[in-house]
Amino acid sequence: MTQEITAWLSDMDGVLVHEGHAIDGAAAFLDRLCEKDLPFLVLTNNSIFTPRDLSARLASSGLNVPEDRIWTSALATATFLASQSEERRAFAVGEAGLTTALHEAGFVLTEENPDFVVLGETRTYSFEAITKAVRLILGGARFIATNPDPTGPTKDGPLPATGSVAALIKHATNRAPYYVGKPNPVMLRHAMNKIGAHSENTALVGDRMDTDILAGMESGLLTHLVLTGSTSRDEIQRFPYRPAHVHDSIADLVDLI
Repeated sequence: MTQEITAWLSDMDGVLVHEGHAIDGAAAFLDRLCEKDLPFLVLTNNSIFTPRDLSARLASSGLNVPEDRIWTSALATATFLASQSEERRAFAVGEAGLTTALHEAGFVLTEENPDFVVLGETRTYSFEAITKAVRLILGGARFIATNPDPTGPTKDGPLPATGSVAALIKHATNRAPYYVGKPNPVMLRHAMNKIGAHSENTALVGDRMDTDILAGMESGLLTHLVLTGSTSRDEIQRFPYRPAHVHDSIADLVDLI
């Protein structure tokens, strides 16, 4: 029996946009979801920007995605922490996407006896802030990171991202972080809760085998890999798991909705 899909989760970079430009078929894909009145979220492991920022950036690429349809690793992290503890004190290393999400979840950001050290992505990591994070973790704060991505893309080439800085802190403290973003299924489960979706009727579109497809598979979703981002067709064979479907681009999914 064909699986009935009534909700969609889509990665952003490499699926809908590439280097600030909309990928062919992305606008038609989003329009079709709206025409069919299907719940959806656009996901990103990027914790630098707020959903409002990302909505504006997508709009500049010609894609209409309201901010309440964007789910970042920062939002997933704040939601997860709020569900795990009544204590709402955190020391955050990151930018507006992370600090805003934590504030909206009721956290006080402080260097004094925080319950959590939360590491996110930033374009200018401060050695002073990293040192403070190390000392707070050694003092008993729990170590959380928004996502494990070791590098992030820029027009000039890759730059160290959350996973790389987390490795530094882990080496200094001998404490491993808990990563909330993809490939952790927690990020997808909270996303589905937000739109009232169920795993057996939800599809995920991604461009990375090691984050998107792995998270979707472990969450029980129907997975679609597109080849406009990080994974080539030849690279699929290197992984011990497979996407349910492989497409040249998001344009191939428009008629499947």
